[in-house]
Amino acid sequence: MSTPVLFDSAAGQDQSEALLAQVQEAIAKRQPLRIAGSGSKAFYGRPIAAHLPVLDVTGHRGIVSYDPTELIITARAGTTLQELNATLDKGGQMLACEAPAFGPHATVGGMVATGLSGPRRPWAGSVRDFVLGTRLISGLGTHLRFGGEVMKNVAGYDISRLLTGSLGCLGVITEASFKVLPKPRCSISVQQAIPVERALARLREWGQQPLPISAAAHDGQTFYLRFEGNEGSVRAAHDRIGGELMDAAYWGALREQQLPFFEQVHDRRALWRLSVPSWAEPLAIEGDQLIDWGGAQRWLRSDASAQTIRTVAEQAGGHACCFSPAATQSPLHPLTPAILRLHLNLKAKIDPQGIFNPGRMFADF
Repeated sequence: MSTPVLFDSAAGQDQSEALLAQVQEAIAKRQPLRIAGSGSKAFYGRPIAAHLPVLDVTGHRGIVSYDPTELIITARAGTTLQELNATLDKGGQMLACEAPAFGPHATVGGMVATGLSGPRRPWAGSVRDFVLGTRLISGLGTHLRFGGEVMKNVAGYDISRLLTGSLGCLGVITEASFKVLPKPRCSISVQQAIPVERALARLREWGQQPLPISAAAHDGQTFYLRFEGNEGSVRAAHDRIGGELMDAAYWGALREQQLPFFEQVHDRRALWRLSVPSWAEPLAIEGDQLIDWGGAQRWLRSDASAQTIRTVAEQAGGHACCFSPAATQSPLHPLTPAILRLHLNLKAKIDPQGIFNPGRMFADF
């Protein structure tokens, strides 16, 4: 096994002891805390009471180690995604889930806490799939380590993956290790002017074939595809499927919600994200739709009620989350009573006093 490259420049940015002390003080006072990073994804989830003391993790930053040979990188929670991606780029590698930043100062901790992934997610995996290990300050006032810098984790339940998408409600993520992948040798993006029904039918057909598709979207008029891999397979896929070559910057704009569909500043309709099976037919609901993830993620701008939208999502076999701040009191899809009990039991074990981000996910959580 190779020796990972240690980043000594990050040593002076380790604020874990100060963060632990602040949490221990809050526990002693039974004082809830609002965990804060850059705020790039503060819109996601329910608002936290503004009067709560802030636990700022942005100063706890830096790449801890990077081992290109073993395909592993470890970074502190306050490290920006820009720094993480720049480091990987120098090694010809990437975090394949294409996590959105939603701002220049987005952090590693925020990426793990929200668990949001980009266009490559159905073909490469989600943020959760690439988390190998984490360090966490719990509601018991202890600094814990879960998983580690290994490619396999079989010793019991994978807590690190559980923390992914928990919105900071289970504790303060101070560090995370990720599996990374080599960047593709060849990438081609194409577009075709075909109806959405035809695009979805093609994706269902192609899903049974070894095509190097790494992104697929449809905006109601145009079908967008990206092929990635070795040059031979990518060129062969393009020759077979066809399509007009297009600027690959489209995928970054889709990931960062910078397309006109998302940037309609005068559009008062709420923005919803519906996660459904990729084979689901176009959703019969009022509003404008943009399809991502090869059909598995449907963006919707609509005036329809939250109940109506969630019912449509459930009937399609999925769920819906609202991305518009203050558009609904319950931005995340409500849990069933049985699943909610599991969440509450877990919260009681890791954060018994309810110190971290109270109500961020759900009112009772």
